[in-house]
Amino acid sequence: MKKVVKFGGSSLASARQFKKVGDIIRADKSRRYVVPSAPGKRNDKDEKVTDLLYQCYDAASKGGAYKKILEKIKSRYEDIIEGLDLNLNLDHEFGKIEENFISGAGREYAASRGEYLNGLVMSAYLGIEFIDAAEVIFFDDQGNLDADFTNQELSERLSHAERAVIPGFYGADHKGNIRTFSRGGSDITGSLVAKAIHADMYENWTDVSGFLVADPRIVKNPEVIETITYKELRELAYMGASVLHEDAIFPVRKEGIPINIRNTNRPEDKGTLIVESTCRKPRYTITGIAGKKGFCSINIEKAMMNSEVGFGRKVLSVFEDYGISFEHMPSGIDTMTIYVHQSEFEEYEQSVIAGIHRAVNPDTVEMESDLALLAVVGRGMRATRGTAARIFSALAHARVNVKMIDQGSSEWNIIIGVKNDDFEAAVKAIYDIFVMTEL
Repeated sequence: MKKVVKFGGSSLASARQFKKVGDIIRADKSRRYVVPSAPGKRNDKDEKVTDLLYQCYDAASKGGAYKKILEKIKSRYEDIIEGLDLNLNLDHEFGKIEENFISGAGREYAASRGEYLNGLVMSAYLGIEFIDAAEVIFFDDQGNLDADFTNQELSERLSHAERAVIPGFYGADHKGNIRTFSRGGSDITGSLVAKAIHADMYENWTDVSGFLVADPRIVKNPEVIETITYKELRELAYMGASVLHEDAIFPVRKEGIPINIRNTNRPEDKGTLIVESTCRKPRYTITGIAGKKGFCSINIEKAMMNSEVGFGRKVLSVFEDYGISFEHMPSGIDTMTIYVHQSEFEEYEQSVIAGIHRAVNPDTVEMESDLALLAVVGRGMRATRGTAARIFSALAHARVNVKMIDQGSSEWNIIIGVKNDDFEAAVKAIYDIFVMTEL
């Protein structure tokens, strides 16, 4: 059995956290490939090493005062090394970093050094091979991942490494310049490694015991999702749930490799298992609730709209002309409503309205602002009658007025529109009726 284990910044913020990680890796011999992030915050007042590296680079590349920031970064690693009682000196590495900062190696290079250095520390701590991600993960000239070449190079290199540490977040283009993924990119590195070695499991260790049914800032101590499919995950992520880096899903999804979200501080918790499909019956009718504020609706009314060929296309082409994407489009016989991000729409609202009048000659066009959209997602909804009725009942009891409801034919998700001010109450009400009553 082969597992890839990725550890986030909070899991590697100090020597104490490193020791927890070491215990986790040594507890299971199948945890053979390790992907570390840069050290995160040790407490609320602390700074992430990546943020310090950006500050240091910006100052050094412009001829400003950078020495104090560089010393602060060095001390973070020295504290970890001393706390782990390692015979490791990073002075040479910091010397190269300083030279490259002064010569303007780029902010991507700067950001990558946090993972690079932590990879060296992790390699020394575990006593296993270090593989520089710049040698095995490749980007094209536009800064996009060269997935096929990366998989080829990674597979070849790791076939000769029984165990290895591969730092997350970065790689290099074909000219040797360091390139990075967006924030959270270590998740992608872990996924690429898992695909390359045909892993049996990709464990992603963080500071939470898996994905939660609802936002803990809204619902107190929400339940953990035990098993979730990629499809459900995508629906929740799209609606604002804080989950894995979206691009991290695709490499392992192609290979059918499950992802296990685990808690470094509570390794005994099973966490959340992410799978392509499952016959496991979900614990609750719903898998999760997610949502976002800041939408507005444009309601278009015209008699006999349903018989007018091309009506929808003409309306949407107006939004397209102004680079505005729509979120949802519920419609009736004589009405069509378009939901868009308010921040994107406001600048062009009058031009769009005028364009709609010219395109389809509607009877009326009305707008409503300050709306929120919620997604209630779950594979269990397909086999359960009365799900929408329970949602309406819960919202009515909470005195929340429903502005829109949209359910696709898949029956995996229901989208609900409410006023921004009712968003939190709506989430709580839906959580209570599906989770608290089913416990």
